[in-house]
Amino acid sequence: MSQNTIYLIGAGIAGCEGLSAKALEAVASVEVLVGRQRHLDRFPDFPGQKMVLGELPPLLAFLQSTDKRVAVLASGDPNFFGTGRFLLRNLPKDRLEIFANVTSMQYAFARIKEPWDDAIFLSLQGRGMGASIDKIVAAEKACILTDEVNTPAAIARGLLNRGAEGYEAWVCEDLGMPAEKFTRTDVKGLLTLQHSELNILILIRTWEPNLAQYPLIGIEDEEFASFKKLFTRQEVRAVTLAKLKLQNDLVLWDIGAGSGSVSIEASNLIPNGKLFAIEKNSQYVTFLKQNLDKFCARNVKLVEAYAPEGLDDLPDPDRVFIGGAGGNLEEILEQVDRRLKGDGLIVINAVTLDTLTKSIEALEYHGYQIEVVCINVSRTKPLTEFKLFEAHNPVYIITAWKGAE
Repeated sequence: MSQNTIYLIGAGIAGCEGLSAKALEAVASVEVLVGRQRHLDRFPDFPGQKMVLGELPPLLAFLQSTDKRVAVLASGDPNFFGTGRFLLRNLPKDRLEIFANVTSMQYAFARIKEPWDDAIFLSLQGRGMGASIDKIVAAEKACILTDEVNTPAAIARGLLNRGAEGYEAWVCEDLGMPAEKFTRTDVKGLLTLQHSELNILILIRTWEPNLAQYPLIGIEDEEFASFKKLFTRQEVRAVTLAKLKLQNDLVLWDIGAGSGSVSIEASNLIPNGKLFAIEKNSQYVTFLKQNLDKFCARNVKLVEAYAPEGLDDLPDPDRVFIGGAGGNLEEILEQVDRRLKGDGLIVINAVTLDTLTKSIEALEYHGYQIEVVCINVSRTKPLTEFKLFEAHNPVYIITAWKGAE
């Protein structure tokens, strides 16, 4: 059976007048025209067979078996969250000729008069929302294809749960149709906004409350709300983060998170990562929540539990930081050892020799290689017209991994 060329044609926004002359010639040359009903309606005089596009597997089966000349109409640019990916993955590329067009997302940005080269683009159509919320909160500008489940209101709830409300929001409805509409609001406004099911959501970050003046790493100790000044101090924090060897999209468990200072600075370093601050002490949790809000640590999830309780429901970690174990160090390390990914790292901060000894013994028992660094910090302290150094208690930073030295 001969294998005719399949034309994949981006229908664009403007209807037939938005198609190039070559695309129109391709449509005129085929025997079968496939597309959504709204696309087929743009060709009322087409003399051949029209086929309404439904699920993609039946379309693929038809294209693989037919010897007819076929054109498939797709929204916008078929290679951009469109039919193109599916067909290119399942058909020989030399059978396809693709006519790109303006995407609905590109058109929406043009209509609201906003540059789009610095945006991220996401499709939630038929997908889960969790990973997409992670990407949105790490971006300055996002454009999202929604569906009947992942609506603008549902996305807004996900953002508000992460403390991310500093966005200008545009709901772009029925693009290219007579009922086309653009509504500007904010994240909270999305919760009650009435709109068409056919819409695109654009989010543009406009503000970060109280965050602009803070560095990514090296936040002053005094900026953290804390219980009796119990937190990981700036110099120790910097070395701890270095030993964790963080990368952009890792999963980090911060066990005994205290004030959350390590989680907060780690979240700045891995904006697309998932961080879990595990803390149960009610005196600490109060201040931890304040700090997460203050520093907009939107990819940090607070887990109110005494570890190792609460760890079972978390994704397997790439990195684990233990700042406090509440007397459960051996039990925590037992759980961590079962869950830590093969190339993962454990970092423990110990203030007492007892914790240092127990940590080393437990880690060696589980077969870890160990490095210990002792951090002695002394800061200048004014005394009349002179300055003296005031020493803080030494902190032992234990780094553990499996494998060769």
